[in-house]
Amino acid sequence: MDEDAGDASPPPAPPPLAHAHAHAHHPHAPAPAPQPPAPSQRDMSSSPTSSRSVTETVNGSHRFVIQGYSLAKGMGVGKHIASETFSVGGFQWAVYFYPDGKNPEDNSAYVSVFIALASEGTDVRALFELTLLDQSGKGKHKVHSHFDRSLESGPYTLKYRGSMWGYKRFFRRTALETSDFLKDDCLKINCTVGVVVSTIDYSRPHSIQVPDSDIGYHFGSLLDNEEGVDVILNVGGERFHAHKLVLAARSHVFRSQFFDDESDGEKSEVDESDELREFFIDDMEPKVFKAMLHFLYRDTLVDENELGASSSDGSVFDTLAAKLLAAADKYELGRLRLLCESYLCKGVTVASVSSTLELADRHRAMELKAVCLKFAAENLSAVMRSDGFNRLRENCLALQAELLKTVAGCEEPCSSGGKSQSVCAQLSDGGDTSGRRVRPRI
Repeated sequence: MDEDAGDASPPPAPPPLAHAHAHAHHPHAPAPAPQPPAPSQRDMSSSPTSSRSVTETVNGSHRFVIQGYSLAKGMGVGKHIASETFSVGGFQWAVYFYPDGKNPEDNSAYVSVFIALASEGTDVRALFELTLLDQSGKGKHKVHSHFDRSLESGPYTLKYRGSMWGYKRFFRRTALETSDFLKDDCLKINCTVGVVVSTIDYSRPHSIQVPDSDIGYHFGSLLDNEEGVDVILNVGGERFHAHKLVLAARSHVFRSQFFDDESDGEKSEVDESDELREFFIDDMEPKVFKAMLHFLYRDTLVDENELGASSSDGSVFDTLAAKLLAAADKYELGRLRLLCESYLCKGVTVASVSSTLELADRHRAMELKAVCLKFAAENLSAVMRSDGFNRLRENCLALQAELLKTVAGCEEPCSSGGKSQSVCAQLSDGGDTSGRRVRPRI
C-alpha cells in the first residue's frame, strides 16, 4: 500500500461552554418593596438537555471499466488512466489505474491502482475499498478493503488535493493477463469511499414531524376532475379544460392572454354567459400541451419514458423533452425550462451534442448550452466527424464561434498557437481532425 498522506492529527479541543449567570433576569416591581431571598442556582436551572456526537462514514461507490487494456500497456511507468470524478461526502474522487505500475523499481511487473482526492480538501479522513471483479461469474473477486481493518488502524487521512490511497503492487501483470479478471480485453474495478463525518445530535424535548407538501397532488386532482374549470384551451383540435387563475399564476403569458387584453365590454359579456371561453393554440402538439399542464398543476415533469420518446430517426428535436423545452421558452416557465435542461443533459453524446447545442441555443437554455459546449470541446475530434456537426457548421455560424472560444479555454496556451489555429481552420474551412478537407456544400 502506498500512503502519500500524513497521519491523522488529533481533533481540536472543543470550545469552552458559556456560563449561565444567576443574575441574568431580574423582575421589576412598580414600586420599591422588600425583595425575597434570591433562589439558589439549583432552583433556577431549566429542564436538562443533552447532546450526542455521532461520527460515521458517508459512503459512495464508483465502477471504473477499463476497455482496451492491451492498448494501454506500454504507456510508461508512473503514467495512469483516470476515471471520471465522482462525489462522496462533499469531495470529488477519482480512480487511477497504472498499466505499467507506479513504482519504477518494479520494472512494470505489477499494475497499480489508487484512489485519489480530486478536489480541494484538508485532512480529509476516509476509509477505502478496491475490488477487482472476477468476470467468470464465480464471484472470486480480489478485494483490498480498508473498512475491515478500520478499528485496528483508523481512517486514512488525505492532507491535500492529489493525496492517494492504494497499492503499487495491486496485481502481478503476467498473472492478471491470464486470469478471469480480464475478459474481452476489459477490466472492471469497483471503488468504495467512506468519508468520516461528525455531527452533533441535540435532543429537543418537543418535536412534531411535518409531512412533505402535497399541494401538487391537490392541484393535480383539480385538473383531473375538472372541478371549477373556467377556460378551454383548444390545442390542435383537442380541448383541455383548465382554471384561469392557476395558469395565470404560473405564467404571466397566460395572465396577459386571459386578463390584461380584455376590455370591460368583453368581461361583461363573458360573465353573463354560462359558456366557457375557448382559446386556440395552433403552434403546439396536444401531447406537449398536456405535459405542460401536468407541470403547471403539479410542478413536476411527466414520466421519463414519455420525455425520451421520439420518431424512428431518433432526432433530439423530436423528443417530448425538446418540445416541452420550447413550450417553457414560449410561456416563460423558468423552472420547467431547467427541468427539461437537466433531463436533456443526461442524454448528451458525441452523436447528439450538436443538435442538442442547437436546440439549447434556440430556446435560451443556457445551462444546457454550456454543458454541450464543454462536452463538444472536450470531445472535438469525434464530434466533428458526426452528422450533426455538419448541420451545425452549415447553419449555425455563431455557435461555431462560441465552440471555438470554449475549445480555446480548454486548451493550454502555446506561443505558436498551433492547436488553436488548427481547430479554427477545421471549423471555418471544413476540414476534419485527420487533416482531410471536406468540400463545403453549395
